[in-house]
Amino acid sequence: MSTVALTHIPLAQRARNILFRPRQEWDIIAAEDTPAKALYLRYILPLAAIGPVAAFIRDSIFGVSIPLVGHYRIPIGSGIAEAVVAYALTLIGVYVLAFVIAELAMAFGGEKSLPQALKVAAYSSTPVWVAGVLHLVPLLGILILFAGIYSLYLLYLGLPPLMRAPREKSVGYTLGVIVAAIVIYIVIGVIAGSLVTLPTASFTIG
Repeated sequence: MSTVALTHIPLAQRARNILFRPRQEWDIIAAEDTPAKALYLRYILPLAAIGPVAAFIRDSIFGVSIPLVGHYRIPIGSGIAEAVVAYALTLIGVYVLAFVIAELAMAFGGEKSLPQALKVAAYSSTPVWVAGVLHLVPLLGILILFAGIYSLYLLYLGLPPLMRAPREKSVGYTLGVIVAAIVIYIVIGVIAGSLVTLPTASFTIG
């Protein structure tokens, strides 16, 4: 079977396909030979930046109004530092998720493959990354939660074709990945929090 590299598929087209026709797209992705470097450079890096950039613009450029409290704005320097840390943790988190997916594969009847697992981790994260633009509008922040739920659904759909796990074990595999990833992400967050201390945001009353 011939393979198709990610470099031949525009980012917007891949994102649209995985969002609106995931079952068909996972089968296409499973047959692709995409190096980790290309996946990061052409897909993960640009999409993962949406959320941190939007949050920076909201917090440091526009500021946020809180009823009965006032208007707060994070200093530009602090906002940049916060965005960089959030972005770095996202990039690390994708690889951590891929590692978890690969390590658990054989326990659920699948095949251990880090390259395939990285594709599952990256493409299933698409809804959350795209929804990151909603950080610009605090009132729409709840929609990011729904994007996260859809990402879990994409993970569930992607595990069988990419990791060659039986479909009847997809639910258990998905839950295993979620639990393990949450634990690792908490550890990463604690470490990052101990290394980075950001100044307090400034408030304007009224």
